[in-house]
Amino acid sequence: MKTMKIPELPHEGAKIALIGHSGSGKSTLAAFLGERLGLPVLHIDRIHFLPGWVERETEDELSLMREFLDENASRGWVIDGNYRKLEHERRMEEADLIIYMNFNRFACFARAYRRSLKYRNRVRPSIADGCNEKFDKDFVKWILKGGRTKPKLERYAALVRQYSEKSVEIKNQRELDRLRKAFE
Repeated sequence: MKTMKIPELPHEGAKIALIGHSGSGKSTLAAFLGERLGLPVLHIDRIHFLPGWVERETEDELSLMREFLDENASRGWVIDGNYRKLEHERRMEEADLIIYMNFNRFACFARAYRRSLKYRNRVRPSIADGCNEKFDKDFVKWILKGGRTKPKLERYAALVRQYSEKSVEIKNQRELDRLRKAFE
């Protein structure tokens, strides 16, 4: 069995990109790392959605993303989310560490379901104001199938290969626990 490599711990001003599947724990890990390392955190869902789960106009999202990246260029950051249209290449290029959360679909389903119970009828910290937590049929289909199409999985694999020297892949809770412990 291949052991997960523990990445070199980020320095002051580090930039950490968290990518991966819905329900894998990106937002929770981002908040932990931001607090632990004293870095500003951007949950991309907070700029993607407006109240009521309305999607923001792409140009407005891009403006907010560029503003965050520019304002924190020397300070560093933690960004969680995929959103290829929102400066994805820039984020991956500038990141000192890329963490790919690659939990299996059933683990993601269970994690998202538990999250929905925890935040039922409330807004979780990593989502836009006015977007109460939901766990509907469309989201379940996305977790189990839509977010794991062959092209999407191939893009993740290619990205990890392209940035192999600064990427780590987390496949299960044991590996996530090891990573978190490395930052304590």
